[in-house]
Amino acid sequence: MAGSTPASATAEGRAPAPDSPWREAWRRFRRHRLAYWSLWLLGLLVLAVLVGPLFYTVGIADIDFKARLAPPSASHPMGTDDLGRDLLARMLYGGRISLAVGLSAMLMAITVGVLIGAIAGISRGWVDTALMWVTDLFLSLPQLPLLLLLIFLFRESLKAMFGLEVGIFILIVAVIGGFRWMPVARLVRAQFFSLREKEFVEAARALGASVPRQVVRHILPNSLGPVIVAATIDVAAAIIAESTLSFLGLGFPPDIPTWGRILYDGRDYMDIAMHWALFPGLAIFLTVLTINFIGDGLRDALDPRRVL
Repeated sequence: MAGSTPASATAEGRAPAPDSPWREAWRRFRRHRLAYWSLWLLGLLVLAVLVGPLFYTVGIADIDFKARLAPPSASHPMGTDDLGRDLLARMLYGGRISLAVGLSAMLMAITVGVLIGAIAGISRGWVDTALMWVTDLFLSLPQLPLLLLLIFLFRESLKAMFGLEVGIFILIVAVIGGFRWMPVARLVRAQFFSLREKEFVEAARALGASVPRQVVRHILPNSLGPVIVAATIDVAAAIIAESTLSFLGLGFPPDIPTWGRILYDGRDYMDIAMHWALFPGLAIFLTVLTINFIGDGLRDALDPRRVL
């Protein structure tokens, strides 16, 4: 038609480009209000234990007998213990260890679980059967008695090899992580069984992709959603396990103040110095609660079948 101009490729009616999968997952995660605000609260806790000692420079071993069992005040915001040591300084120091134990044990459990689950999920026959038999065997073992036994057997040797703090840290991480990989392995195995029959994996197989390439490039990246959710649960479980061991007096020694150890030391003073046990218990509660809410939000955000 005379005088008309052809429609350009950038016309206003063109559909907008779709969001990337990670941007869409973040949008879905933000709509889970408890998970979103739990992420901020957990971030503040982590920032406090990492940066707090740079500004609050009171020593964790500074003794002030004149301030024994003092309640929270301006000079001691969280009070003091039976030796007059500042609880806020010890809480900030212990938070680093408790969170480091949780993250390290989670990484160990996820690594072992993904490796065993992937091998079992891509294999057929006796390999899968043997690995699942080992997994079921570990699942049937009583965890707390074995934790106590392993700590009694190897604590002194690891302390002699790596030193007091590093040796106990390695032992606790290895023991806790060694009993947390089984659910991850079963989850990854189930994901592999489902994904290895999908069309995109069959297409890669038809194009000549080797089995390792199928696993690394196609199957494993598509099975990481449930693994990420399981990782958040493992962090919370590891923090609780470390706190339990410290509360039983089998974790870090008294001069290394983790949250569980502070709670253990304050158990006999609940009637006259409740603050001693209140603050570490509250820190453990908030950390585990926020991690569990974040895990719920990740489960909803990474599940494409769930509509928020």
